[in-house]
Amino acid sequence: MIGPDVAGIAERLGAAADAATAIPQLAAETGLDVDAAYAVQAALLQRRLDAGQRLVGLKMGLTSKAKMAQVGVDEVIWGRLTDAMRVPDGGAVDPAAYIHPRVEPEVAFLLDRLPEPGEPVGDFASAVRAVAPAIELIDSRYADFRFSLPDVIADNTSAAAFVIGPWSPVPAGLDNLGVLLEVDGRVAQVGSTAAILGDPRRALDEGIRLAGRHGVRLQSGWVFLAGAATAAVPLRPGAHVRAVVEKLGTASLRASS
Repeated sequence: MIGPDVAGIAERLGAAADAATAIPQLAAETGLDVDAAYAVQAALLQRRLDAGQRLVGLKMGLTSKAKMAQVGVDEVIWGRLTDAMRVPDGGAVDPAAYIHPRVEPEVAFLLDRLPEPGEPVGDFASAVRAVAPAIELIDSRYADFRFSLPDVIADNTSAAAFVIGPWSPVPAGLDNLGVLLEVDGRVAQVGSTAAILGDPRRALDEGIRLAGRHGVRLQSGWVFLAGAATAAVPLRPGAHVRAVVEKLGTASLRASS
């Protein structure tokens, strides 16, 4: 039995991102399952590497019930981050470069050493150099921001850009810190780091395990986005967005008009 055309699907998704033009969902049409979807994601990454980008970390997706409900899927997933996706703290992005961009507040980790697959969360402090507030800009390449689980995995979990605020030492607890997402100085979303699998440190444990299934080991110096603490908010032209995480500080970006 012939499987899905991994290279062809990756090219369609990459071209959609390049042109900022939505495409229909692909999984039902192509017979894509979860394992094949991660193969597409890897091919999509290779397309970026061939264009001169570098892999700088991983991100988790659908780590909160709010996110699962918002997009209609129910399994934690992971994707890749490249250097071209990074926006300086306080920097600007052009909404016209995306299809239907949304922003969400996150917690980021800076890895200090290679965690072992299955390493317990209790060893977290020795694997993480620093922690920071972050914003992820997500942008599904599918029409109407609707997709199945294989669809979103193949699309690199809707990853588009990210901002990381100031790094700081890891505090004693990360499991119930207040989180705000502000747009133009007004609170757009309120949440807690408890929404990230109960504790963002669990997201790192899940990331190690899930990526390891596909032969990917996290590297020293990589950035790790633990997942969104609230539902995502559409990014409008001219907006100023700020994520505030208790004890960690803020991260921000501006959308050009």
